[in-house]
Amino acid sequence: MKIKHSKSYYVYQVFNTIILTLVTLSCIFPILHVFAMSLSDSTAAMAGRVTFFPVDFSLAAYEYLIKKKDFFHSVAISGGRVVIGTAFNMILIVLTAYPLARPTSQFRGRTAYMIYFAITMFLGGGLIPTYMVIKNLHLLNTFWVLVLPCAMNIWNVIIMMNFIRGLPRSVEEAAFVDGANHWQTLFRVILPMSKPSLASLLLFSMIGHWNSWFDGMFYMNNPNNYPMATYLATQIINNNQTMTNMTPEQLALLSSLSEKTVRSAQLFISIIPILVVYPFLQKFFVKGITVGSVKE
Repeated sequence: MKIKHSKSYYVYQVFNTIILTLVTLSCIFPILHVFAMSLSDSTAAMAGRVTFFPVDFSLAAYEYLIKKKDFFHSVAISGGRVVIGTAFNMILIVLTAYPLARPTSQFRGRTAYMIYFAITMFLGGGLIPTYMVIKNLHLLNTFWVLVLPCAMNIWNVIIMMNFIRGLPRSVEEAAFVDGANHWQTLFRVILPMSKPSLASLLLFSMIGHWNSWFDGMFYMNNPNNYPMATYLATQIINNNQTMTNMTPEQLALLSSLSEKTVRSAQLFISIIPILVVYPFLQKFFVKGITVGSVKE
């Protein structure tokens, strides 16, 4: 049977398509511009002739980056931070959200814990006291200063907690009736049904660690320990290319480049991991919402 739609429905579809297309293009065009800039000749880049397609195609910027060890060292630091930091985030989020999702009748101290966690979202010790705590813990200029201070994200815990509370309670009760304990219920029942929430929080944590730059600049005294985002930030702030510890070949190659092409190549390389990972997690945002064995 063919469904007939009103004129207002078709008008809505047209405007919705146009608006979403414009939003999509506004997200894609900056990436295309950066990519085109990285593949263009330095003269064309400095003259502002590059838009969304390379002008006077050149791989000189990428050839320069391949020989620039400090950039890839910062990428490696960020990669390790994403892996270890995201693992810490997800473990603490799940282990904290699951008990907080229990009703007060099962977890009498739930309200007190929720108030305690909520306070940390609105009140903090301040930048200087936080720095003093990090210093006294001997975490300055170490890899762990990038992971431990942000290991617990209360906002993500609340998102996960509310998602768990929205799952059918009958499934959990059936697991307990079958003899499962809380650990078995969490890993075999709750988490498989929470794929959309887990995928979202996983992506949030990964992007947060990958793009974080301030903590690296604030807690690192040695530029060799900068994560990638901090490294790129210092390059932009300094507005010049560091020429120390460069070989004559690198200096000769740098003389034929511009800051725009090199930075564009660095920026494009930095967003590749997110562009690669996101499509694999995107499917879980919608898939899994209807997962469940019992309908109430």
